[in-house]
Amino acid sequence: MKKATFMLAICFCWNTFLIEAQERNLLGNLCGEQEIEECLLPGDGWIAFPEYDDRGAWEGIPEIIREKIIQRGEEALDFDWGVVKATDFLEFTRSGDRSIMQNPFGARRNALQNLVLAELVEGRGRFLDQIINGIWALSEQTTWSYSAHLSLQDAGPGLPDVEEPIIDLAVGEVSSLFSWTHHFLKDEFDKVNTLIAKRIEYEIKHKVLDVYDQRDDFWWMGFGDDRGVNNWNVWVNHNMLTTILLMEEDQERKARNIYKTMRSVDKFINYYPSDGGCDEGPGYWGHAGGALFEYLEMLHMCTDGKIDIFDQEIIKNIGRYIYRAQIAYPYVINFADASARSGSRPGVVYRYGKIIQDPVMQSYGAFLAEKAGWDENIPGGNLEATLMNLFQLSEIYQAEAREPLISDFYLPGLQVCGARDTEGSSEGFFFAAKGGHNLESHNHNDVGNFILYYNGQPAIIDVGVGTYTRKTFSNERYEIWTMQSQYHNTPTINGVQQKPGKQYSAKNVAFDNRGRELRFQADIAGAYPEEAMVHNWYRTFSFRRGKSITVTEDFRLKKNQGVTSVNFMTCLKPEKVSDELVRLKGGDFSLVLKYDPKKTDVKIEKRQIEDARLKNNWGESLYRLVFIYKPDKLSDQVDFMITDQ
Repeated sequence: MKKATFMLAICFCWNTFLIEAQERNLLGNLCGEQEIEECLLPGDGWIAFPEYDDRGAWEGIPEIIREKIIQRGEEALDFDWGVVKATDFLEFTRSGDRSIMQNPFGARRNALQNLVLAELVEGRGRFLDQIINGIWALSEQTTWSYSAHLSLQDAGPGLPDVEEPIIDLAVGEVSSLFSWTHHFLKDEFDKVNTLIAKRIEYEIKHKVLDVYDQRDDFWWMGFGDDRGVNNWNVWVNHNMLTTILLMEEDQERKARNIYKTMRSVDKFINYYPSDGGCDEGPGYWGHAGGALFEYLEMLHMCTDGKIDIFDQEIIKNIGRYIYRAQIAYPYVINFADASARSGSRPGVVYRYGKIIQDPVMQSYGAFLAEKAGWDENIPGGNLEATLMNLFQLSEIYQAEAREPLISDFYLPGLQVCGARDTEGSSEGFFFAAKGGHNLESHNHNDVGNFILYYNGQPAIIDVGVGTYTRKTFSNERYEIWTMQSQYHNTPTINGVQQKPGKQYSAKNVAFDNRGRELRFQADIAGAYPEEAMVHNWYRTFSFRRGKSITVTEDFRLKKNQGVTSVNFMTCLKPEKVSDELVRLKGGDFSLVLKYDPKKTDVKIEKRQIEDARLKNNWGESLYRLVFIYKPDKLSDQVDFMITDQ
């Protein structure tokens, strides 16, 4: 194993699934390496898109969308390809700013994709020269990796090592873009100069195909040491499968590396709990469960259905997670680094629901497409995803569009539950809570955390994560305030917060659904280090539909030697209206939080928000309610009840 790969695994330790893996190996057990070549459809027979010269098919895309695609391409005709400078890469090690490199690199990729799409739709050749310029510019770039991911190389972060090409998320994205561009436009390139297609082939071979064939120590592959994986696994492997299918000429190596992607993706599936819960959250599902679907869909297409595991319950549940996490558009359950707002990936959600025969999921995809305005807007995503969406627009338009406002759910693998007042309606309360441990993917120290919405609007919130920097994925992660338990809806015990690590976890977790009343309970004492001096801390959420939610803290301390408090985060301005009531006023509602003034005093803190990502979700400021425990007791029960007014 290479040193740098080991170092990266440490850096991403909170980014990996650490649920006990189940050796399902669904793909590897279905088909062996020696059978892959026999399963593959010959040539390009698996490709679902029309050829470049099939003008009737391209002109069948709705005119309003074709016009917008061409307009984007025209805007890129004057794009200055510039240079991604050495100092752009170095900025990550100097200041922690990854955007200095990623922004110009991303602009190059976007410009090339927009030009290719415009040429495919118009078919007149006027975008070809600028496409060639884009291919040349990106080919001259030493690496297609992000500066933030150079820990994958032995030289470590800083500058890319030309002698050690690596594969990360961005390499996979450019590789897919180059591969599809080569597929559609090779004949047109050859009319200009045969060296254009050859340059694409050269770059793909040396930056991607050779590397994927020769390396098995990238942490995201999941090989060796029972290492966990996250969305990187299926995100990269999907793009690797695309590249191998479109660009690999050696049939033996093609079969070997397709099977390698299958073994690697098996690691991703193995580390998922049977309930399909995504501990990266719905904001990451698009490149976790969603990318798994795209990978399996492509494997299904290129083998004419011979490799198909969509009938497996674990695969169905990984898909269903995305609608179980829906609060009310655009809000979703956002524990860990996930964003509170998500439009997910409409086309992927629709097709996933269709193939697993889940009408709730399928109609959710149509609903998301409707919200994204796909009747007149270009579907988002990379080139492949955009094309898949463009050629299914009419079907999605005609499908039933419905938001999946399910009554309740419980995911025992993740220890996450959710419930609302009335199925099919965003009116009234929506509540979600978690147990879990503090080494989950994109972890925050948040065992026992909960969120509360009313009429589809946030009230008690999970703040989420700010803009990513070098600090976000480093040993300084928990210096960031949004990662700390004191800025989640959790207790601080004897002045001590929760700590990161799998051992810091919930115990005795139970979920009881009695119809009109639901209870979720966990002993969260184990999420705190020894210095918290706590025997047990049973946290119980009692959700009475249409009436209230009560949070009960039932604890026993070893010592009472510091400030013990319960924290609630809110985006609403709190008002203390009496010694036992705090009002939270929303746009069209008012909630009252009742507490016992004999047991707790409340302190209201305002926090100004500077980070752009957090501002987008919550506005200019947030508030923390700190309920400070008053009695000098080692054991007690404290209740907080929230009702509408």
